[in-house]
Amino acid sequence: MVLAAAIVGGGIYAGAMGGLITDPKTLNIGYQPEQPVPFSHAIHAGQLKMDCRYCHNTVFESAHAAVPPTATCINCHSPANDQGVTALAAVRTESDKLKPIHKSWETGRSMAWKRVHNLPEFVYFNHAAHVNSGVSCKSCHGRIDQMDVVSQHEELSMAWCITCHRNPDPHLRPKEFVTKLDWEPPADWDQEAFAKQKRDPEGENINPQVHCAVCHR
Repeated sequence: MVLAAAIVGGGIYAGAMGGLITDPKTLNIGYQPEQPVPFSHAIHAGQLKMDCRYCHNTVFESAHAAVPPTATCINCHSPANDQGVTALAAVRTESDKLKPIHKSWETGRSMAWKRVHNLPEFVYFNHAAHVNSGVSCKSCHGRIDQMDVVSQHEELSMAWCITCHRNPDPHLRPKEFVTKLDWEPPADWDQEAFAKQKRDPEGENINPQVHCAVCHR
């Protein structure tokens, strides 16, 4: 009797957990934490056309996309100079919003940016491997250049990753356009032929690996 109850209870618990784990809300689609500074990607990457690599400068060389140090912000948004005039008109009109950046610069303490895209600690993801293969930032992060406040665009689940690994072709583009989020292929673009060349540079029919050890290390 006890065993039967345990089996039934275990089945209900497993079903409930399975439902929660695969629920989009649980997987954080739309997650949008409040940042210490209201940084707008829509202005910087969208209106000003700043390349992603200006701030996330390690993405092509490292497994991790660097969070920009305060010094990067100060390149444009410096505190008032000796004449009391700030470097950019944007700083003059939004100086209150930039006070945390200026304080960080003065004290040497890093900004407490909040991570938006969180993977479990047991998952290994290599940014460099993806962007160097021609996978655009857009495939995982969406149109960041249109977001005033960054939110999680995809569920980033294991099933979602494996689906892409099994059919990466639609996500591949020339490497030089990986960070150009509004890139559209030309009229004579042959996506199938391009993807085949990327996957099979020597006719070896190489596809992204889906073995567990690739991501779970």
